[in-house]
Amino acid sequence: MREQIVSFAGLDIGTSAVRCVIGTVNQDDISKPSIIGHGIARNTGMRKGVITHLDDVASSISEAIKKAEQVAGVSVSTVTANINGAHVSGINSRGVIAISAANKEITEADRDRAEEAATIIKLPPNREIIQIFAKNYRIDGQDNIKDPVGMQGIRLEVDTHIITALLSNLKNLDQTLGKLDVKPRRYTVSSLAGAEAVMNRQQKEAGTLLLDIGAGTTNLLVIEDDEIQHVGVISIGSNLLTHDLAICLKTDLDIAEAIKIQHATLGEKSKIGTVSVTVNKKTHTFDAEEVTAITEARVAELFELVDKELKKIRRSQKLPGGVIIVGGMARLPGIAELAKEKLQIAARIGRIQKLTGLIDTVADPSYSTAVGLMMLDMLLPINSNNDLRDKARTENVFGVIEGMWRKILPKK
Repeated sequence: MREQIVSFAGLDIGTSAVRCVIGTVNQDDISKPSIIGHGIARNTGMRKGVITHLDDVASSISEAIKKAEQVAGVSVSTVTANINGAHVSGINSRGVIAISAANKEITEADRDRAEEAATIIKLPPNREIIQIFAKNYRIDGQDNIKDPVGMQGIRLEVDTHIITALLSNLKNLDQTLGKLDVKPRRYTVSSLAGAEAVMNRQQKEAGTLLLDIGAGTTNLLVIEDDEIQHVGVISIGSNLLTHDLAICLKTDLDIAEAIKIQHATLGEKSKIGTVSVTVNKKTHTFDAEEVTAITEARVAELFELVDKELKKIRRSQKLPGGVIIVGGMARLPGIAELAKEKLQIAARIGRIQKLTGLIDTVADPSYSTAVGLMMLDMLLPINSNNDLRDKARTENVFGVIEGMWRKILPKK
């Protein structure tokens, strides 16, 4: 029976760890995806989201997938994976076409042509488009049309947000997965996956910032009116806090990492007196207030960079949905309160929604990207006659506007 399970897999290739989540849906109730497997492996082959040692990353991916397969009882041959690093960037573009049909009615083919026209942009030869999101359409000058199909007009325009990445990094990911005979069905950005896992429809409509703070990078995504408004990656993560602690406390990196995990806090949650960690059977003691001061300085700097990104799109202090924080650093006590203070918007820690099965482990905010990638794996169109996959896609099981996600381009 286990071999007949239709499964979907999300692979989060992070700077410090690789996480794999396997899920499925019940054909009788596809509104509740079920987690059936998860695995995690330490990753030492990446720096700030970019592969530096292919074999090390391949080994970590293999370990994470095998652990997830053992729990799920199914094999993984295809995955939806994330692309990370500061090389990932988004640009706005407009596509314009003429409607050639005699009755001037706009068809799906016309809509697709307009979106394709938006991708005809001048890019350096070392970059490749990985995603295109249509923000709104315009018919003969009439703005703010969400779906033009079935309407009539002479001129169709579309405003899009296009995500590009370095071709070399994409090829390195292909090569790494190729070593394991695992085929990437799609690549997408970490923040998009995180948003799928933790955001509800109200937040996507109101205007919300998703902040995925990992070990080497911070991914951010702004969604407003159910459309992607901005995608960005900042080359700062929790590893930089570890380095600061090591420098300022004059201690080793492994000790600084233990301090960060066990004792780093912010604001009212800060500790007083001294704090101690035991590494290699030796206890090390430090001043708690100094640890807090270092932590607050680094995290405050990160939020300043985030606010700069928001100012680029004129959304600084103007997001009614606030900010949702996921990733490993979301576990830092007091981080939501500091985000609220520095960004001047509501802030909360992301919680994974609408899932059943083995949810205890993946409820941790560090699993949000992997879970979101698995959910997107269910949503994305594939060349398959499998009724369950088709049903999961067409009935839009997660309540997401399908038009937004269908812009994720298939892996060629």
